Amino acid sequence: MAGWNNPSMPWRELEGILSDRDVGSGRPHPAELDEARRPRIGVPAPGATTPYAELHAHSHYSFLDGASSPAELVNEARALGLEALALVDHDGLYGAVRFAEAAAEAGLPTVFGTEFTLGLDAPQNGIPDPDGSHLVALATGPAGYTALATALTDGYLTTDARGAPGEKGRPVFELERLAETAGGEWMVLSGCRKG
Repeated sequence: MAGWNNPSMPWRELEGILSDRDVGSGRPHPAELDEARRPRIGVPAPGATTPYAELHAHSHYSFLDGASSPAELVNEARALGLEALALVDHDGLYGAVRFAEAAAEAGLPTVFGTEFTLGLDAPQNGIPDPDGSHLVALATGPAGYTALATALTDGYLTTDARGAPGEKGRPVFELERLAETAGGEWMVLSGCRKG
């Protein structure tokens, strides 16, 4: 077992240390060591961080879900030491330009995406917990961003099974059509509560 700043040791020995039993490792039990020499299992070195990128952040453009501006999200990501940040507002790329500008100024790598809402029967404007299921899609590059913009536009122009067109607060997204539009240029997340 190695990695995560752990010393190299067999599982049997680790089990013995964790259960306070001597397993014949030849090493002294940690209880016998003074604090300065005690092994630190799974504890990162002081000042070390684990690389992390937040891939599901909503700005205030996702009404009743996000509360911060894209610039505030970038500032907080930098303060937390995040490696990158993905902005995925509901059914649109509303904050993309402000997000890109703030991230470029801060030197923060970005990922652009959206959280598509599927299966809406009525507009969801101003509803705290909107209906529908969600699909979080991240662009893998410029072609993916273009595909996101195309899919979003289509969702507001497409008619549903009843012949009703999409509208503000009730776009019409169909999973098969989204997959076709993506053309392999998106990464899809499964972490949303309504995903």
